[in-house]
Amino acid sequence: MIPSRPARLALFAALPVLALAGCDRRPAPRADEAADPGAAAAASLRQSVESASFTPPAPAPETGDAAAGERPGTAPAVREALPGDARPEPAMVRAQILLDRTRFSPGIVDGLGGENTRQAIAAFEEAHDLPVDGELDATVFERLTAGDGGRVLTDYTITPADVSGPFVGSVPESLEAQARMQTVGYVDAREALAEKFHMSEALLDALNPDVDFGRAGQTIVVAATGPDALQDEVARIVVDKAESAVRAYAADGRLLAFYPATIGSGQTPSPTGTHTVRAIAPEPNYTYDPSRVSYGEGGRTVIVPPGPNNPVGSVWIDLSRDTYGIHGTPDPAKIGKTASSGCVRLTNWDAEQLAGAVKPGVKVRFT
Repeated sequence: MIPSRPARLALFAALPVLALAGCDRRPAPRADEAADPGAAAAASLRQSVESASFTPPAPAPETGDAAAGERPGTAPAVREALPGDARPEPAMVRAQILLDRTRFSPGIVDGLGGENTRQAIAAFEEAHDLPVDGELDATVFERLTAGDGGRVLTDYTITPADVSGPFVGSVPESLEAQARMQTVGYVDAREALAEKFHMSEALLDALNPDVDFGRAGQTIVVAATGPDALQDEVARIVVDKAESAVRAYAADGRLLAFYPATIGSGQTPSPTGTHTVRAIAPEPNYTYDPSRVSYGEGGRTVIVPPGPNNPVGSVWIDLSRDTYGIHGTPDPAKIGKTASSGCVRLTNWDAEQLAGAVKPGVKVRFT
């Protein structure tokens, strides 16, 4: 994969149950909430997220029978998302946002947990000299909340820029059809806002029921993510193929950020050894050239225009190994869950953060 225009320089293991503190002390609903069950549920979810705390898991049932819809021995707060399961767990929402704010990205904030969250927890534990098991135990939860006591959700007023697009309605699957588009933009304002705040669209909906996200001036509830930029320049990047993760380090060896990633596959593996960053291309085109890549089924060269739903997302970090790079994705929910064509794929917001802190010449080591 390579951008087609000149680059411009720029950068579960089953986990314990998370209980909610103070859930029985909610204030009486306002009149408008009482009249609108959806608004009341959203207000309850918001308060539950802000007040979430950790308690040890209850003993597993001796019979092995699980509650309806649950797998035996799996904590509901951090289980892998099951098909059709979009119920955010308040404590997991809080933990994921705090991890995101401390630069240990869980990928998409969905309140469901999963392997990306487990790996982010493990990286957080390692960085804070805690036993590394990837479990969100009392020690990890206390360290997360002690380091950041601010609210994890915030009000946001939708701006005219948020709803100006261009929005494309839908993105065709074939590269040929995408190549005929003027831009491979967001489908709609809802998708754009969810990505802006690192959230799943399902969580955005749960916090804002019946909202028309395409209308400016409305105030919505979103994740209170941290600053977009890293604190220091990145001097070294390590791509861990076995872990499906990327780590960015400062010149003094400090870990600046951890990102879950999709890294190659058996048929199209990622490179090995050490390479360097050649250039950064914000908003890249995507070129499929069958004469230069080892994936695909031949055919003709196809150039897909820029856009966040472009196959390489919103930014491309070009590597010295020809046709390989670190880039964004049109589908953040699939990071770490699918294979790539050999490149390193991050969420758009993680790729943009990394791209904003690297310069040509930075070493990238694949392990």
